[in-house]
Amino acid sequence: MAEWDREDLELRANHAWTSAPGCRIFVADKGAIRFDFPQDWVVIPDSDSIKFYDKQPPDDDCVLAVSYMQLPPIDWEGLSLASLVEVANNGDERPIYDFGPIKEFRKGAMAIAWREMSFVDPTANRETRSRLCIARERQIQALITFEFWADDAESSGHVWDTVLETLQLGDTIADPTKGPVVS
Repeated sequence: MAEWDREDLELRANHAWTSAPGCRIFVADKGAIRFDFPQDWVVIPDSDSIKFYDKQPPDDDCVLAVSYMQLPPIDWEGLSLASLVEVANNGDERPIYDFGPIKEFRKGAMAIAWREMSFVDPTANRETRSRLCIARERQIQALITFEFWADDAESSGHVWDTVLETLQLGDTIADPTKGPVVS
């Protein structure tokens, strides 16, 4: 992940962008990755990801982070996303006391695997949930993480569901003021 430039564009009157109710659309690299997120959240680029906060830090209660990479043009089907999620979890140095099952599914040509983990945040001394997702389609692989307080699980679950339901990878958008090509 190199530099990120934010650009707000004036949409054409006949644009094809649509989002879930109460959401905005995040698009990176002309459509390499796209998903909906709550419209009132704060977006802040970081050194290795783009982060989405429910409130301006340090007053936030949850954070969604996304990064992606372009893969070489080879057949990646043999590399299990569940195994990548497992490896990523094994490298986690936080005091995780519960690993949920890895959930795998396909959304068209996209493969998705994710898991929820639980730990007590040592600074806040508060039960925390962390979700890690790896998604792959064509030559794009995305890493999405989401951390929230355990007592916010229901409302945070809706955000997570929206992100995964609206996630698209590798759809080139020629003119961002018009939106995706509707077939």
